[in-house]
Amino acid sequence: MSIWQQKVYPKLPVFAQNWAISAYGYTWYKRRFGGIFEQELRSAKEREGFSTQQWREHQTLELRKLLVHAFESVPLYRVRYRALGITKSQLERFELEDLPSLPLLSKEDLRRFGTSTLLSSKREKGGQFFSSSGSTGTPTQILYSHAFHQRVNAFMEARVRHWAGVTGHSPRGMIGGRRILPDAGNHPPFYRYNRIERQTYFSAYHISALNAPNYLRGMQRNGVVYMTGYAMSNYLLAAQFDHLELSAPPLQAVITSSEKLTPAMRALFYKVYGCRTFDSYSGIENCGLISESPQGQLLVSPDVGIMEILDAAGRPVPPGQEGEVVSTGFLNYDQPLIRYRIGDTVRMADHPPSACGRAMPVVAEISGRTEDGIITRDGRQMVRFHGIFINLPNLVEAQVVQHDFDRYTVRVVAPGHLSQEEEQTIVSRMKSQLGKDVHVIVHRVGAIPRTSNGKFKAVVSELT
Repeated sequence: MSIWQQKVYPKLPVFAQNWAISAYGYTWYKRRFGGIFEQELRSAKEREGFSTQQWREHQTLELRKLLVHAFESVPLYRVRYRALGITKSQLERFELEDLPSLPLLSKEDLRRFGTSTLLSSKREKGGQFFSSSGSTGTPTQILYSHAFHQRVNAFMEARVRHWAGVTGHSPRGMIGGRRILPDAGNHPPFYRYNRIERQTYFSAYHISALNAPNYLRGMQRNGVVYMTGYAMSNYLLAAQFDHLELSAPPLQAVITSSEKLTPAMRALFYKVYGCRTFDSYSGIENCGLISESPQGQLLVSPDVGIMEILDAAGRPVPPGQEGEVVSTGFLNYDQPLIRYRIGDTVRMADHPPSACGRAMPVVAEISGRTEDGIITRDGRQMVRFHGIFINLPNLVEAQVVQHDFDRYTVRVVAPGHLSQEEEQTIVSRMKSQLGKDVHVIVHRVGAIPRTSNGKFKAVVSELT
């Protein structure tokens, strides 16, 4: 967190915070919609008509180009590939079927080497590191050049927003991980407005029956036409509107990400907003994209990257069975992610042909995490703890456990030394998000128990 965010922004009146956010939004808008964005958008739209053979040829060429670049300019890959006897000439003739011959890249590799030997010596302009949410441990750092940002945004525009019937210029409401209120106090308004992008950013940490009317006022005041962001946070807000019988404005779409979207969520969004919900999956790494077509199918975008679906032994799983996603991204040459174990699981469809005629792989289910929700004494509901674990490099994994309204345990896995100062940082951040009167214990554990799919809940509530 910058000094400006930490010291200056919290002291500004709300109108000044809105202006500051809009000024930041102007820079952000130019970064994402400038440069090569329009060119990349046109190309992405044109490729939607590719045949299966054209997709295969496109992926083969993109893979060869990426592998040669990584071999020549990325120290980590050069060392690993040479140790396996792989040469540049082999990579120039590489086929898609050869991918299993390359080593996997773990999330721990990305944490350890992402800002050093995993970086290319031939980088694009405007590189800036962005952190993952870190909801289950130490966040990863992803390097975004201006061009990478524009390529990613072009695909989000073409395959997410356009398929949902909206654009990047449509007024939207967003519930994400950013803290727009400096503390856990219940002081409306619980939203801020980015005038440049026509974005109303709602707090993910103040959703309650008491506060829901203020969220609704923000939607109405700023003419929100679609909602996006965390699936569960959007669901909690819509549930409050429904429970309180508040008349929410009709929307064109709800676009969700980051968490598992359930049929119950889709049904509630339709009841409250009168619109369809469109699911999507990418992650901050943006080395793969799954998005929902207008016909309601989840399709893989082959031009964003190659997505292998593997079992625990690293073998491809047949359609209809759940497997681990291993991604090779085509969009980021500054920090290439090749056969990256992103930590998610999906199940491909038994019957691959898409209903819309696009020759893209069909996904039956994105098996995202389903977390418990935290309920505070003042009635706020939240599922995300973004920011609690940022800049704690010794921390590998963490789990927040709520025992009652005022008692919490943070289970941490830290093979290295976690200092008393770092533990106090976790406690202070928890109190900032939940309230200064809560009692927080940091408990060191060797491992956090997994569920049958190899994951664990980042948030567990013992409240009945």
